[in-house]
Amino acid sequence: MARYPFPWPSRPIRLSRNLIYIVSALLIVAVIIALVYGPYPFSGKEGEKLGILPEPNLEVETPQTIATLKGKPSPEPNLINLASKATIQPDPKVTELIAQAVALVNSKPSAVIEARHRLNEALIICQSHQQREFVKEQLSKLAEQWLFSKSIFPDDKLCGSYNVKTGDQLRIIGERYKVPPGILMQINNIRSPQALQAGQTIKVINGPFNAKIYASAFVMDLYLQNTYVRSFPVGLGKPGKETPTGLWRVKPGGKLISPPWTDPDTHKVYHPGDPDYPLGSRWIELEGIEGNAKGQTGFGIHGTKEPQTIGAAGSRGCIRLHNGDAILLYKLLVPIHSLIRIEE
Repeated sequence: MARYPFPWPSRPIRLSRNLIYIVSALLIVAVIIALVYGPYPFSGKEGEKLGILPEPNLEVETPQTIATLKGKPSPEPNLINLASKATIQPDPKVTELIAQAVALVNSKPSAVIEARHRLNEALIICQSHQQREFVKEQLSKLAEQWLFSKSIFPDDKLCGSYNVKTGDQLRIIGERYKVPPGILMQINNIRSPQALQAGQTIKVINGPFNAKIYASAFVMDLYLQNTYVRSFPVGLGKPGKETPTGLWRVKPGGKLISPPWTDPDTHKVYHPGDPDYPLGSRWIELEGIEGNAKGQTGFGIHGTKEPQTIGAAGSRGCIRLHNGDAILLYKLLVPIHSLIRIEE
């Protein structure tokens, strides 16, 4: 008969009960700690010493551009409740610029233009993806105030006022400031070009608008001159028909509302009323001037009836936008002067 190397306990039941008492006591202590300090007792200064930080929450609400453009005042952008959330590998200089922008926006009166300068500077030097997205979102909110509204802020070199003279036309005023007349009508609540009146003071924008597309991210960033305005998701060329990288400009006479389109492979002509018409609401033709784009023609920015292709490589090389975004971009980009750079 085999023997155990150690004698078997003579009182197993009592030992088990003692073990149960010990475990129960430890559980009670743990519950008390949780109730006093919360489920993450090291989420404060102690947690920072250990490298344990609470997960940042970057969910924010964006003011509705439509409400602003109808003449309803959009809410003051509230940066102060969001500035502390860009905490993953922050750049100290960017953090400082954000803090300055917070103070400027919340000052009385609100210094929107100076805050825009600080945030745009932060965007230029920012390396942290999370901070960069945060700064872009705040700049987009500020654009609802200084750009997509009738308001004109002091010391703003990007927007100003113009006193309409006899014989003036919105088209001519737009050419002078390098912006399409459509955006001037929108921000000034002018119903039609014929409604412009001599002696009237209108808000003008010092253009041009430009764009930069990051092909790997399927994102277009829009700028007024060199100041960031907002971003759009885009669809690009599928494998074998990739959208050429490089520098493009809006082609003279290339802005059209739902023009007929001929399929280069089948030569079938599509019209706006056709159920499978591919160009959506707007067409902005481009011409390549640098890089792989140089000398390229036939490419354009347009809307689509296939929203599932936005954010993917599914076009014949053109840049696809949601129809609402295509309409807005149509009102912002101007031939010759508006540049679009595409990079990987």
